[in-house]
Amino acid sequence: MKRTRVKDSRRATKEAPSRTRRPASREKARARVTPLSQRLEVPSRATPQDLFSLAMRWWNEGERFDIGRMAQELGVSRATVFRWAGTRELLYGEVLSFRFEAALTAARSEFQGEGTAYVADVTQRLIHLIVEDAPLRRFIQQDSEYAMRVLMSKSSRVEERCAASIRRALEEGVREKRLRPAMGLEALSNVIVRVGQFFLYRDALTGDPPDVQAAITATLILLTAEEGDARWNRR
Repeated sequence: MKRTRVKDSRRATKEAPSRTRRPASREKARARVTPLSQRLEVPSRATPQDLFSLAMRWWNEGERFDIGRMAQELGVSRATVFRWAGTRELLYGEVLSFRFEAALTAARSEFQGEGTAYVADVTQRLIHLIVEDAPLRRFIQQDSEYAMRVLMSKSSRVEERCAASIRRALEEGVREKRLRPAMGLEALSNVIVRVGQFFLYRDALTGDPPDVQAAITATLILLTAEEGDARWNRR
């Protein structure tokens, strides 16, 4: 029995140093963490571009914009999102304006030519792209009153920015001698937007189904009426 106790005490003495070395090894591991490695472990802060990308993804997926949920997903505060976006309506406006500009660019790039034929092709393609935009139709169907406020009120600036996109296209058309409009370009671009809204959003405005062909015809009449045309001159 005595010999066993002596052996046990010797074994305990040998094991003790190994236990005392463990904290030292942890300290050594901590020492290897540098300021840069600590920063790399923390996710980067979101940016306004990240907010816009998130808004575009939610728009395509049919998710309604919720500033609180967006802030949580981006890892920032609600105040930060509001500082970047302004309001929820303005955030919708950014997405809608961007998509309209993209549709207009796509429509113009698909056709070659000049004069009335080119204008007709671009007009029809643009209107069809708007009508066939599934996320836009879903947005209008979910809450038509709110959708019209976003699309047509000054608070979101969608109407203003769509008119500005059309005006830039009209200016290029005039420079390239594809157009000789019968009225000023600023007024013309605003009228085109309003006419398109009336026919394309009739389901939300009046309860009637959208009238794509009427939107195309009315827009072409506005675009192809030339300055000096006797039909438009005062008698």
